[in-house]
Amino acid sequence: MTEFETNCCGTGRPAAGPVEELHVSRGINRRSVLKGMAATAGLSMVSGWSGLAMANDLTKVRLAFCSQLLCVVPYEATRAAGFFAEEGLDVELVYTRGGSAALQALNGGAVDYAATSFDAALNAYANGAEIVRFATTGRLPLFALVTSPETGETITSVSELQGRTIGVAALGTADHALALFLLREAGVDPDTVQFATLGTNLFHALRLGQVDAGMVQEPSLSMLTEQGANLLFNAMDLEDAEAYFGGAYEFMGVSVRRDEREQRMEEMRALARALRKGLAYTREAPVEDLVEALPDELVAGGDIERLKGALSRYRESLYPTEVQIDLDAAQRVVDAQVQAEILESPVDLDAIMDTSILGTS
Repeated sequence: MTEFETNCCGTGRPAAGPVEELHVSRGINRRSVLKGMAATAGLSMVSGWSGLAMANDLTKVRLAFCSQLLCVVPYEATRAAGFFAEEGLDVELVYTRGGSAALQALNGGAVDYAATSFDAALNAYANGAEIVRFATTGRLPLFALVTSPETGETITSVSELQGRTIGVAALGTADHALALFLLREAGVDPDTVQFATLGTNLFHALRLGQVDAGMVQEPSLSMLTEQGANLLFNAMDLEDAEAYFGGAYEFMGVSVRRDEREQRMEEMRALARALRKGLAYTREAPVEDLVEALPDELVAGGDIERLKGALSRYRESLYPTEVQIDLDAAQRVVDAQVQAEILESPVDLDAIMDTSILGTS
């Protein structure tokens, strides 16, 4: 993985013990707010936002998530533009090492909410985590299946991966599940394919031709295609998702501890209202303003122009317009995980998805 990529989709049961916090974002960026008000005039911004931001009676909550920047942009945009404060919330955004760590923080009581991939939430739930998911902020996974530059001219479709080696971060993760799903959809027996678990070395293994194809994120995708790799499937593109999945594929969203659902009901609705405004801002605001809202620690040393390019290219596909859960999109994830044998049996969506709070899309 490179630059602004991290493993946001780790699976498994949240472990006990302390969680390392990589960064905490808090507060409001006045410049971003003013731009946000101009960019999203239809969102009924309250003119007295500064008073809300300075108020001492804001409800303090902590929300953990992975450190994949394309996942967290709507949250940082919501914070920086003052939408959390407008809804009476003082939200601390806590960065962890992947979705499993964020769920560990939630499970252990270190945070009030966790925003993770649905794959991570599903597997945590299947392994005993008492959580419910009530809002969505990402409708497509951040992966693409691409050849190495060396095999770019010889492998032109997923069906031609039979007998080949495919690189994934690890077995049982979201990228592995997607790869298995794509192979079966293309009529390829997964047993004829060798999976290489490469973790953070996946990009370099592809670049050097050590594997024939791999599941990558941005900016690896752009860097590899510039070197001659062939893009076989891009889950970040809504047209590709509709062609292969039949529609959206539930990805980033917010979970809460099940036993706190009742007491946090109004807080959860306020959080969802703020995120809805943040999603609209993320889809409409100048990309430069979105990048400005991100913490310096997370973008330092990265290729900012590639990040801007990825946001420009994918934001309308990645980010929904509503926070209500799309049950059809969630079912596609369950089906893919069952096919991949990551889940032993289908999960009842009513048990993990709480649509009574916000309804469904």
